[in-house]
Amino acid sequence: MARADPLQAYKTKRDFSKTSEPEEGGAENQSARAFVVQKHWASHLHYDFRLELDGAMKSWAVPKGPSFDPKVKRMAVQVEDHPIAYNDFEGEIPAKQYGAGKVIIWDKGTWQPLGDPQQGYRDGNLKFTLHGFKLSGNWALIRIRGKSENQDAKPPPWLLIKEKDDYARPAIEYSVVDELPDSVAPLRPTAAIQKTKAVAPTNKRKPDGIPADAIKAALPASLSPQLATLVDGPPSDSEEWLYEIKYDGYRVLARLQGQKIALLTRNGNDWTHKLSALVEALRSGRLPDGWYDGEIVIPGENGVPDFQALQAALESESTQKIVYFLFDLPYFAGFDLREVPLIERRALLQSLLDKPLPPAIRFSDAFVARGRDIVASACRLGLEGIIGKKKNARYVGRRTADWIKLKCGNRQEFVIGGYTDPKGSRNGIGSLLLGIHDKDGTLRYAGKVGTGFNTKTLLGLKGALNAIGSESNPFSGAPGLSHGVHWVEPKLLAEVSFAAWTKSGSLRHPVFQAMRDDKPARAIVREQAAHLHQPASDPTSLPPTLKITSPERVVDPGSGITKLQLLRFYALVAPLMMPHLKGRPVSLVRAPDGIENQLFFQKHLEIGQMAGVAQLSARLDPDHPRLLEIARAEGLLSAAQMNVIEFHTWNAVKTAIDKPDRMTFDLDPGERVDWTTVQESAFLVKAMLDQLGLSSFVKTSGGKGLHVVVPLAKRYGWDTVKDFSRAIVDHLAGALPMLFVAKSGPRNRVGKVFIDYLRNGFGATTVCAWSARARPGLGVSVPLSWDEVSRISSGAHWTVGNIHTRLDQGNTSWDAYPDAAQGLASAMKLLDFKSDKPARTGIVSGK
Repeated sequence: MARADPLQAYKTKRDFSKTSEPEEGGAENQSARAFVVQKHWASHLHYDFRLELDGAMKSWAVPKGPSFDPKVKRMAVQVEDHPIAYNDFEGEIPAKQYGAGKVIIWDKGTWQPLGDPQQGYRDGNLKFTLHGFKLSGNWALIRIRGKSENQDAKPPPWLLIKEKDDYARPAIEYSVVDELPDSVAPLRPTAAIQKTKAVAPTNKRKPDGIPADAIKAALPASLSPQLATLVDGPPSDSEEWLYEIKYDGYRVLARLQGQKIALLTRNGNDWTHKLSALVEALRSGRLPDGWYDGEIVIPGENGVPDFQALQAALESESTQKIVYFLFDLPYFAGFDLREVPLIERRALLQSLLDKPLPPAIRFSDAFVARGRDIVASACRLGLEGIIGKKKNARYVGRRTADWIKLKCGNRQEFVIGGYTDPKGSRNGIGSLLLGIHDKDGTLRYAGKVGTGFNTKTLLGLKGALNAIGSESNPFSGAPGLSHGVHWVEPKLLAEVSFAAWTKSGSLRHPVFQAMRDDKPARAIVREQAAHLHQPASDPTSLPPTLKITSPERVVDPGSGITKLQLLRFYALVAPLMMPHLKGRPVSLVRAPDGIENQLFFQKHLEIGQMAGVAQLSARLDPDHPRLLEIARAEGLLSAAQMNVIEFHTWNAVKTAIDKPDRMTFDLDPGERVDWTTVQESAFLVKAMLDQLGLSSFVKTSGGKGLHVVVPLAKRYGWDTVKDFSRAIVDHLAGALPMLFVAKSGPRNRVGKVFIDYLRNGFGATTVCAWSARARPGLGVSVPLSWDEVSRISSGAHWTVGNIHTRLDQGNTSWDAYPDAAQGLASAMKLLDFKSDKPARTGIVSGK
């Protein structure tokens, strides 16, 4: 009997004369089966997950996309098999065709079955390993109802589940679909992805799989590691780079020769005796002879490396929890690999580690994506930063621009030259006196650090410092340090994070992180970030000229969001927010002591008080102070530095301030009104506006309600627009008195929704799109499409803490807004509205 065509259902649903989707084709590869995940904007956004099996792509629609959290079980609805050629499809499926909408290749790579894949598929228990640009590690597809493969039956529902392994991450700290939203179609599957072949794109190999550029050589007794250059931003040519996590640990090189194993720091210090548990793990792993390069860490409770825990483990000689992440292989099996391109060295290393090994030995995964996206993700996860490496880089024993490091904040080592006495109930020491060497080798005073210590650290430091006490001041340029100061020989190092350097060369807001002993004191200088050619800027980076006071002050105790995090939020949303701000008078809501204390509403300021915030040339009257405008994105940051939380805008632009260009309805629910009622209210307001022939747009308020906005042609004055908006609200409240109320005040709106038309009065304002709200949780006002209203959970659905989940959508829901300005004459006639009020006058121009 002839085998049924697995693509029959696929072909039946499509008209290939109208869609560019492939009808068939694609080469099967049993040794390196392909997988692809396509992000598909059909009637609803979803992710099509496809695995190559039996000559076709078995396919599932995953509405929410994959998650790295094993506790999160994603629904995966099985759909028809697709041709293997579909793996390369990216484009637009035409309207009225099956699956109409945009498709991008969100991830791709190879997969390896764990067990018999055909049997696992038939049993509805398919387990596999993914090697993609975004998805890695072990996964499972579990059918949750039925065992039949009857093609006439309803598609069986499955669950896509991440298995517990080194790649697993809690959903609360990482969402791969939100952090990495873009296409990987331009990226070439390198050897790091195609690890089943373990070859570089050139496919040049010596016998036994050794890369072509390897040189026959004996294993040297010592090796100088390659070091990374600190830079001020990621490179723009992202396809030439891969990125790794910057681990908060110690750099360690392992020399393996038979049963002889040596572990050395970056400066050649032998730590073999300190790391006996790791030595045994390497010995039991039976790795080939060679030099292996990596970092030792101890993962914290949230998976982020804990440096202080690592130090404590080394001091107590309790090193069983140490994990060794390997990222490079300079020498291997009698060959010098230093002239071999990085991707080939990593591919070979990954193939060596692709076998059962002790859990202490792990491969350091790389990410092939835009540097700025990886930096932003690393910083949100609380990591120290990332390391970027050119894919074709050779291994050289010195610092080079082929390896770069990008930090999430300022942090480096300092030489300890003294300490102060403790005060009050504190034990041990008060503060450490810190210094760095200048270009002439002179130790310059850099300030003192007195925070970040625990009692155990304070007492331990006192003993270590007493042992190297000195009578002389080791610093140059340490004025006023005498009373209560104890000098020490400049031998010990402290790692310190800080907000910035002052002009005089001192630290601002330093915080002690840990002691370091893996570098010589004489090598400690001020780290200067180099500037790469055409770097791509990090969207969350802050300009170096911005002076931030009290960056760690908590703005919202409920969420724990700090002032620095709020500033980074506004740096992130600035490109989306500026179109809603620029050219409009703005009012600011400030919270100098956090949102739980008194708030201040500010409409005016002295000129030059906030960079990027300008005064308007027009005055409301000759005696009225000038209004404000956020003229540049910099203004958002300087305002946030001045403790501004909210930005409110007028319904008019500065060039026609007497004639509103929009009409706003604020749906404000009273007590005992649930969110479903608010959603229903919004749709009823829209229906009323539709009947009047007025197109409308909607956004969350960032609080309890929604804002409905009607763009207007600038023809009527403020009083006319306000009166007409009230007539609309009165009509709704009269027609639906059990739902709507037109009078403000808490008593009037118990169990009802107040439609606030007062936002349309002269001088009234409404919170701007993308502004945070000074309310618990720091909700954000976000533009929506109307079909999204029924799918969100509240008017504060997005917050400062989770706004990254919305950035991919941006302002696209309001794409039609700039061209939607409309007159009110026809709508007024339909509502039998008449106004004889002239446009407001008295606004004067001036400089």
